[in-house]
Amino acid sequence: MKRFFLLSLILFPLYFFGQSKQVWLYEADNYYNESDYASALKFYKKAQNDSLGLTKSIIPYEVENTNQKLKESQTNEIDSTTEVSIGDYLNHQIGMCYFLTYDYSHASNHFVKTIKVKEYPADKFYYALSLMNVEKYDSAMVYFENYIQAENKKDSLVKIAKKHVQGCYFALSDNSIKKEKVVTLADTNTFNKGTSSFAPMFWGDDKIMFTSARKGGVLLDREKQNSEYLCDLYWSQMNIDKTWSEPINFGRPLNSSLHDASGVFNNNNVMFFTKWSDENREDKNIYLARMIDLKFFESYKLDSAINVPGYKSINPFVTMDGSILYFSSNRPGGKGGMDLWKIEIDNLGNPKGKATNLGAYINTSTDEISPFFHEQSSTLFFSSNGHGSMGGLDIYKSEYDQENEFYGSPINMGAPINSSKDDAYMIWDELFKTGYLSSDRKPCENGHCYNIYKVENAPIKITIQGFVYDAETDDAIPEATITFKDIRFNFKPFEVKTNSIGFYKTELHQNAEVFMKAKKKGYFADAASADTRNITESTTLTQDFFLNKIPGGEIEIPGIEYDYDSPKLRSASKLILDTLSQFLTLNDNISIEIRSHTDSRGNDDYNLKLSDRRAASVVKYLVALGIDKGRLQSKGMGETEPLDDCSKYEDCGDTGKTDCDCHQKNRRTAFKTTSEDFKSVFKGN
Repeated sequence: MKRFFLLSLILFPLYFFGQSKQVWLYEADNYYNESDYASALKFYKKAQNDSLGLTKSIIPYEVENTNQKLKESQTNEIDSTTEVSIGDYLNHQIGMCYFLTYDYSHASNHFVKTIKVKEYPADKFYYALSLMNVEKYDSAMVYFENYIQAENKKDSLVKIAKKHVQGCYFALSDNSIKKEKVVTLADTNTFNKGTSSFAPMFWGDDKIMFTSARKGGVLLDREKQNSEYLCDLYWSQMNIDKTWSEPINFGRPLNSSLHDASGVFNNNNVMFFTKWSDENREDKNIYLARMIDLKFFESYKLDSAINVPGYKSINPFVTMDGSILYFSSNRPGGKGGMDLWKIEIDNLGNPKGKATNLGAYINTSTDEISPFFHEQSSTLFFSSNGHGSMGGLDIYKSEYDQENEFYGSPINMGAPINSSKDDAYMIWDELFKTGYLSSDRKPCENGHCYNIYKVENAPIKITIQGFVYDAETDDAIPEATITFKDIRFNFKPFEVKTNSIGFYKTELHQNAEVFMKAKKKGYFADAASADTRNITESTTLTQDFFLNKIPGGEIEIPGIEYDYDSPKLRSASKLILDTLSQFLTLNDNISIEIRSHTDSRGNDDYNLKLSDRRAASVVKYLVALGIDKGRLQSKGMGETEPLDDCSKYEDCGDTGKTDCDCHQKNRRTAFKTTSEDFKSVFKGN
């Protein structure tokens, strides 16, 4: 009965949700309070495995920055009376169990899900310490600093965190970061001529645009102006040998007698860029220019939706689909200094609605500039001097949760991308192999001039590993097979097997959404997914699987109902069979027999025929959902295999007495596995 119960739970978790979870949580909490963390972990994981029942690009250079001092943050007390969701509670408790049993890799996988939950402020600290113990020093320092700056913190843990930060810096002092990323001055024949070059931006597949003040620029009065001190927009095309061509000035009317800088194209021949004059350097605005075959019309300043009179708006960046414009501004409503904002735009580049501040996770009381949104990884890159930089502006990244429209905590890109000087305008290609940034780290005659630098990244290695377990006994399963498929078919499916202790490990492709299925003879399969699109550095993922043994007998399909004296399925039954169809799609190697049972009342022969028609209607519905008919058999059982002998109860007819539940229990639809060797055969025309 226990095995039967667990199997039903896998197929129909909502049906059994409340009862099992409460028991498991009760046992887990008792073990945890007794410091038996290994036993507690086992029951917390059982409860979490029942989770189906839970309620759940870069931008232009801003010549002058304010460099205000960061004000001391105010500490606010968190309302400790707020209830925490059971999902957050389980992740926290499982994380603590792993942490207290020194399994820091698994601990970090759970703390990462609770570090933003206000009821668990110390999880930032435990997450950082877990990362540090698996040699992820860069990330560890970020989360130590997050905890140190948190509102609801403990002074004792803050002291420890500060010490750990020093330890992380010491661990990174062996040039390990330099081995991963190499930063070199970009081609001086193309990019770095004149007094300043900055704000590189990819344009299509083989072109790049950038801003530069150099000889040969656009001038209105050659007697009074010197193009070496006037910003213009340039572009260059990649040659066959991967070098860049001689740069070309976009010319008039795009470039003018003013400073024209930090440009970006949308997907419809529209350029956005920043324009200002030396006479009023505080009056900086974003302009729009339309183009046909590299011939521009006169540009114009965008309206107050973007350029608020009396304030600066700079550094435009447009998403690949041309629907969102990011920019930097010190307009009212921000957090202080220059903030990052975004606004919807139409196909012609015109703003729609109101601009939205990216919020306190991104913006500080000082400056945030040069946004670049990397679409493939859903990661925002920007520069700031308000997040505890190494000096001046540093480049940060923040993962964006598109479903919840939430920006994660900024992470400092570290050396050698950042330096003690200003570093900004970070851009990356699709797979983070090559990037460009702007920095004034190299001394120059005027003391503060930007150059463009090329960043070459070591190949990003994404590893996934874990165990395959028996869901009932928690024993590891050797020689289990895990299949990996890219849902967008960018790579061919492949398989790996677990070793003698049920462990597997393999590498995944970048920028992929991977469906994984674990299977083993005698077991139903288990599935999971991995998304590597937002991974921007080498990392190891963990994914375990839990397989349920295939029983020899029937598995009831709870809730299947038919019209009275009819094989017609009711609507509620079809919803349940939809779930069974998903189960059969996952377990595409098994064949089953659908069995329909009646109670013992009525004519035996009639009951047998009715049950046969009802089983056939279930098969017909599953075939309509796409299940191969060759995998399905139907069999009417009539009253031949009752679960209970109801003769001991009084025949209650239609009186509604509870004794009739005995008959209801016997009226059931179930399935039985008949084979594990089904292989679909494609029949061509």
